[in-house]
Amino acid sequence: MDWIAVFSSLEAVCEENITALSGPPDLPYGDVSRRLVTCMRKIQDHGRALEPVVSGITAVYHHYDFDSDTPGNGYRTLVKVLQSCLLHIIHNGRYIASNCHRAFFRADHNASEMEAYSSVLCQLRALLYIAQGMLHDNCPGQLYGEQDGELSRRLVREYASMHKACFYGRCLGFQFSSSLRPILQSLIISMVSFGESYEKQHSGLGMAAFSLLTSGKYVIDPELRGEEYERITQNLDMKFWKSFWNLTESELVSGFASLTSTLVQVNLTLTIPPEPLLLPLVSDPRLSTPVSPPVAHWGPGPVNMRLISYELREGQDSKELLAFSRTEAPPISLSLVPFGAQKRPPSPWLLIHFHGGGFVSQTSKSHENYLKSWSKDLNVPILSVDYSLAPEAPFPRALEECFYAYCWALKNCHLLGSTAERVCLAGDSAGGNLCITVSMRAIACGVRIPDGIMAAYPATLLTIEASPSRLLTSFDLLLPLGVLSKCINAYTGKEMVQPTEGISTLSALGRDTASLISGLSHGASKWIQSLDNEAHQRSVLPCSSDDSSGPRDYPEGFEPLRSERLSVIQTPSCPTVKNPFVSPLLASDDLLRGLPPVHLVASALDALLDDSVMFAKKLRNMGQPVTLRVVEDLPHGFLSLSGLAEEIKVASDICVERIREVFQKQTLPSCTRK
Repeated sequence: MDWIAVFSSLEAVCEENITALSGPPDLPYGDVSRRLVTCMRKIQDHGRALEPVVSGITAVYHHYDFDSDTPGNGYRTLVKVLQSCLLHIIHNGRYIASNCHRAFFRADHNASEMEAYSSVLCQLRALLYIAQGMLHDNCPGQLYGEQDGELSRRLVREYASMHKACFYGRCLGFQFSSSLRPILQSLIISMVSFGESYEKQHSGLGMAAFSLLTSGKYVIDPELRGEEYERITQNLDMKFWKSFWNLTESELVSGFASLTSTLVQVNLTLTIPPEPLLLPLVSDPRLSTPVSPPVAHWGPGPVNMRLISYELREGQDSKELLAFSRTEAPPISLSLVPFGAQKRPPSPWLLIHFHGGGFVSQTSKSHENYLKSWSKDLNVPILSVDYSLAPEAPFPRALEECFYAYCWALKNCHLLGSTAERVCLAGDSAGGNLCITVSMRAIACGVRIPDGIMAAYPATLLTIEASPSRLLTSFDLLLPLGVLSKCINAYTGKEMVQPTEGISTLSALGRDTASLISGLSHGASKWIQSLDNEAHQRSVLPCSSDDSSGPRDYPEGFEPLRSERLSVIQTPSCPTVKNPFVSPLLASDDLLRGLPPVHLVASALDALLDDSVMFAKKLRNMGQPVTLRVVEDLPHGFLSLSGLAEEIKVASDICVERIREVFQKQTLPSCTRK
């Protein structure tokens, strides 16, 4: 990117608009013209101030990449987001300058658009100043600073008071491609509508997200949408986020998803009783070591799993396996098995999957869509683990269940349609963390380790430490800082709650789905009534010089926009966050030595990008086999959006190829890119 040309174009567009709109007093759209002139002058000032900042960051950001062939780190991401914002401003500015004197020019609309982008530019300027401070304070090549350092405290202070609604209104999704923007906009509108219903009525939690009537006002009024999104991300509790994310588990949503998903012959849910296992020791296969069932927090309990296989294989319809079935419908899709066809022999490969969801939500059902495609593309059975969720089941329950499921699969692979000659662990986000920590536990216990790991955008540092990519949590659509901190606190036990006896996650989802239909008419009436209510008060306050809510180390004369609604962030303070089996980035070399080849797939627009970059560097520096691929223009959690955009399919195919490399036993050097 030629940044000199970008800032020159920005300056020229600002001057062109100021000249065109500063005409005689009888110029049409007088008040709106003055708004636009004021706005363009603010943008001009921001651009002039940002040019040297960007020049300084771009001069050194390549030093923070994994290697010269893998450009990707939080500094690059922040500059990329700024670039998207400036290009939008330049494009809109040229349109305004060319059309402002025409009869059908939408003056107020264009002024509001430009004012929104001016606000976004102001906030990005503040974040780039913070990133500039990170470059100065952190060690060379390090994306994270000191644990519990001042930069991390500053990130929390800034998030608490910084105005964020501008990112979720007219400018929603500006940093993403045009094909992804409508998808993300629909998701945010659903979330805001769902939040309104959640606060007003706690029965029928699925109602608002699917009621077009309820969400209509957030389509029409982007400013209202931005204000509401900022409010709910700062103030609503973990129960809300669990409920919203679990909407993908409902029969209504999963039914729609199944219409476009790959048809498989085996889709079987299993419940494995908590019985001790014996596995051979790697050091001496003649000896065995016991593997205990999960016991943390409430004692031994069963482990739930889902077996997916594109083709029916030997063992998958055995009485021994079907005895573990918890599927109400026929577990084996016999209608998809050709008449007279023989069962396929066991596959030499086995893929064990741990789903994402921030450790607090979702099950394998939410991830069926891409898992079915993977089973077909790789021609491999997949065992996905439905581990217990926080805050009812904080660390180490999920890790214990996933490790037990891994060991059970090794011992019972003949039931899963596999000989397990090659075993790969795969997971996204929280599931990526569990892939790594399960492998670490296998090393510690002396049992067979998997032959490889594919971790998509894994969380490797479960703290609120500041890094350039984590600055994205100030405006990330799916992982804002308030939500990230809630997930970390839930998993590490800071907000542990007692599990509800007799009510499983799946039964709770069924209850919500049933109440969805009955609540639709009520949701419509609620929306109509809300149109008569007083409009939301919208105000953005610049922070005064004596305001103690944030640090005073911005350049003189500059302050980001401040919000009236201050958020309260409970920073994870529990010592558990530094446990290496919680935050593998903090693990000692001894705990990581012996890991199988690790394939990391990260996204350039993900707030957890630096987690992947720094973990890949750590493994490489130890001489461990590792690859890193950074895909462009996708949000955190992109696998859950599989089938909605071509870019997501391409990224999913990259994950498949990394898994295939594990199965095909391609020899990796100690460190490599692809």
